[in-house]
Amino acid sequence: MSENGTTDAERRRFLTTAATVVGGAGVAAAAVPFISAMTPSAKTRAIGAPVEVDIGDLQPGDRKVVKWQGKPVWILRRDTKSVSELDELDDAVRDPESEVTSQQPAYARNEYRSIKPEYLVVIGLCTHLGCSPTYVPRGEGDEHNLSASWKGGFFCPCHGSRFDLAGRVFKDVPAPTNLVVPPYQYLSDTRLLIGDDSGVTS
Repeated sequence: MSENGTTDAERRRFLTTAATVVGGAGVAAAAVPFISAMTPSAKTRAIGAPVEVDIGDLQPGDRKVVKWQGKPVWILRRDTKSVSELDELDDAVRDPESEVTSQQPAYARNEYRSIKPEYLVVIGLCTHLGCSPTYVPRGEGDEHNLSASWKGGFFCPCHGSRFDLAGRVFKDVPAPTNLVVPPYQYLSDTRLLIGDDSGVTS
């Protein structure tokens, strides 16, 4: 083969290799924005992250609202009377034994629907159409046309669904299931972690 032929072949090989490298770099550079767009932002990741809550300032009857995964989570401190009266409502609520297991973790399948009887932790969205019910303490039922025997709970003004202080849905209302209990755990007597129950032992 002539010297020119060898030189031309080497030149073609060099140009082909260079074009491949430059083209590959171009494809990689063009892909960066697409890959970045598919990666969740820090804000998006934070929305799904567990939320730590100080409950040390909650007095009996008080409720604290925090956001987790873009949803309102209610933390209610129940007084002793409210806790003791929960079983009196078993015949009035649709799922007294929390048999619809998707509505709460296993450790909240009890008469209180909570880890500790004193504190209720639920997602504050009606299980009918996702409206946010109103907290109606004992003695304030008249304002919402609730019965005189109202022992406290949650009332959804959208379509009239009612829930007791364990988040259990009453019979004969549109909401089909109890309020959802999110995963949670106690970090101490006064601190909760919403969205992570890895430290809970059943």
